[in-house]
Formats: sequence, structure tokens, C-alpha cells
Amino acid sequence: MHALPSPDALRQILPSVIFDLADRFVRAGHELSLVGGPVRDLYLGRVSPDLDFTTSARPEETIKVISGWADNVWDVGREFGTIAFKKGEHTLEVTTYRADAYDKESRKPIVAFGDNLHDDLFRRDFTMNSMALRLPQLELVDPFDGVSSLEDGSIRTPGAPDISFSDDPLRMMRAARFASQLKIEVSPEVREAMSGMTDRIDIISSERVRDELVKLINGADPRAGIDLLVETGLADKVLPEVSALRLEIDEHHRHKDVYQHSLTVLEQAMALETDEEGPVPGPNFVLRFAALMHDIGKPATRKFEPSGAVSFRHHDMVGSKLVKARMRALRFDKDTTKSVARLVELHMRFYGYGEAGWTDSAVRRYVTDAGDLLEHLHRLTRSDVTTRNRKKADRLAFAYDDLEARIAQIAEQEELQSIRPDLDGEQIMHLLGIKPSKVVGRAYKFLLELRLDEGPLGAEVATERLRAWWKEQPEAQESATEG
Repeated sequence: MHALPSPDALRQILPSVIFDLADRFVRAGHELSLVGGPVRDLYLGRVSPDLDFTTSARPEETIKVISGWADNVWDVGREFGTIAFKKGEHTLEVTTYRADAYDKESRKPIVAFGDNLHDDLFRRDFTMNSMALRLPQLELVDPFDGVSSLEDGSIRTPGAPDISFSDDPLRMMRAARFASQLKIEVSPEVREAMSGMTDRIDIISSERVRDELVKLINGADPRAGIDLLVETGLADKVLPEVSALRLEIDEHHRHKDVYQHSLTVLEQAMALETDEEGPVPGPNFVLRFAALMHDIGKPATRKFEPSGAVSFRHHDMVGSKLVKARMRALRFDKDTTKSVARLVELHMRFYGYGEAGWTDSAVRRYVTDAGDLLEHLHRLTRSDVTTRNRKKADRLAFAYDDLEARIAQIAEQEELQSIRPDLDGEQIMHLLGIKPSKVVGRAYKFLLELRLDEGPLGAEVATERLRAWWKEQPEAQESATEG
């Protein structure tokens, strides 16, 4: 942790827009403080992109202060006391001092505006976020010892954690998110409150839970956040499939700990993310979440064989369906859901290559099935090797090196990433004398299978093969009979 810079240094570090805004509020007779994450981040040695303020001014007074100065203003959070606006390249949010009251059965707080900074800081989620810098003098206000929380790496609440979490249960998810993002631990009393109040998360909307989960997964130490969710029982509510990975280890230890394996795969996948210029820029939620969830089909497919071995047949297909259902329940968008589910479905495909080698046709299918996710699949598959047997790990790595080399070699010859049949839909309809219908789709699929199996055929050969195929189809035979 860093020391808070001096006021003179802060004036050089912080954007000048902060002081321009403070001058306007002070001249209008209002208090203004930089609050929460931006102050916390100064102790972590960084300047937060968020610029959040708290003020004694009511929302209508805030609008009056910034009118004619802000470039754009929107008041979608006005009922909660928040006015957001744009000034140059900066987006700022100013919220009236609050002293929230909560309906225990409601997802939303009943807002009561406060009249002092101390009470406003008390209602915030954690002590490290309950610090403020009074403006323009840059005086630190830390009534709940947030600095100490950062120094000892502990997440604490300003008041009793059970009351805080009862007021806003999403704070339990935020505790896990901060454990991931900041690599710090929750205090024993916070952990105890989380464990005893998991049912309260039921009143929080799926969308809000999802947003916290994404931030957790994309954090610096997602293992810590996931562990906290699982150990407190929150995962039973928001990610029950992950909790279920803690398969009871049989006395003979005939299979590995699937839960710990999945966390290791997640960490190994993170290590393979690229920079912004690379094919899988990190933090990459799709890759990370697929790594965490890739084996969630195992509990449902586990079988103890007569030989004493343990099998998980088709856990990839089962897992793909389970992850799709979970992401829909959490209101993820269709594209993200489809991508993660596809990676889970394909994560075992490579092992057939390592055991027996593949034909060029099988390599083409692997690339075609992965589509735009091929680079993600490469990284997920490599990350899925957690064996301590060095010879086995080296053998699998060598096999995947060979597969990637095969893909590159064939791609040079065939533009593998965009494989298409030798004839398109218009050509198919013209050659067969048919109109748009399901038959065209079947013909297209037939030609695509040929392309995958045999490589480029050329229009002439593809036409001959298509006409031969068409003669065997019931629609062609019906047409001939009618003629």
C-alpha cells in the first residue's frame, strides 16, 4: 500500500476537472468531497477512472451548479440522489449525502437524503470505500479506519456486517469481487455474516449479481473470490454448479479434486491471455468463465466402473447445457452465453487427437466447429492439463503443438478459418432447378461435408457430386415421377 500523497502532489495527480467542480460547489455554498473508490485507489498507487463525489447539495441544486458548465447531464439516478454528467473526457457522478432506509423484502433502497458526510460514509459498503477527500482542501476524512483495512488487507464494514448485508445483500457479492480485484481477504466477522445470510441474495436481481460476478472473474485473483463464494455458501445460490464440483473424494482417491482442478485451469487460462493486440486480450471473461465451468457436467455423469475406475462420459455435452442454463438465469447476453457453452462443449475434443492422430478432415472439422473461438479453445485446452505427471503433461503439450502446426499448415493451403462449400446457395438452386427451401440447406450441408472431408474440389467436380447426390434425394425422384 502507498501513503496518501501530499495535497500539493494530489493537485498534480488528480484531474483538474475535480478542482474546477469543487470551486463551483463551494461558491454556491455546498460541500463536496471525492469519495469511495477514487480515494481508495490513491492508497493503492493508482488514479481511478471513476470520479465519484458526495455533496450536501440536493439533486436539483447540483443540476443548478453544473448547468452551463457540464457538456452533457443525465439524471437517471436522480431519485437516488445521483446526477451524472460529462465534462470533456471525464464522466463524473455527484450524489447527495444519503442515509438509506431499506425495505427487507425489496430489491431497492428507500432513499433518505442525509445532511452530513459522516453519516453518508457510514452507509457505504466497506471501510476502504468509506473514505473521502474534502474539496477543495483535500482533507482526508476516514471515520471508520479504511486506511487500516487497506494496510492489513482486510475487508470490513463500517457498521455491523449483518446489518449492512441485510440492508443491501449485493454487498456480499461485492466482498467476493473485491477479494478478487484487490487480492485482500474478508475479515472473520464479514465471512461469518456472509455465511449466515446467503438467503438474502435471493432478493437481488439476476442482472446485478451477474455484473458483480463478471468483475470477480475478471479480477486479478478470481480464485480467491470464487473460494469465498463457495466457502460461505453464496455459490450455492449464484453458481451452484461450481459448488457441486467439490465431489466427495472416495477413500482410494481414484479421481482428482474437480473443484480445485477447475480453479487451477482458470489460473492457467489467465496466464495465456494476450495483450490488446493479441487474439485473446485479457482479462477475457469468455475464456476465464469457460475454464471455471468446463467440468460442471462431471457431477451428473460420474460413474464408478466395475474395474474401480471413475468415468465422466459425455460430461462436456452435459456441461455445455448446464452452463447455458446458468448464464441464461443470470441474464447474460446470447453471444457470451453461446461462446462459453461452445467452449465447454469442445474442451474434450482434442484428446482424440492426442490418442490416435487425426486426418486432415478431422483437423478441418476441429477448426470449423471452433469458428471464431479457435484461439480461445487453444488456450482452454492447454490450460486443462493439470497433471503432476511431467511425462504425461509433456506428451499432451507436444501433441497440441503438433495439432496447431497442422492447423497452420492446412490453413496456408485452404484459408481454413472461412471454409465454405465450392458452390453457394444461388448456384445450388440454379443447378438443381429448385427454389429456396430446406432442400437447399441439405444440399449446402452435403457440399460442406465434402469440403471438410476432401478439401477444395473446384466448381466442376462439386457440380458432378451435387448432381449425383440429388438423384438419390426423394424430392428429385418425386419430380421425375411427376414429369
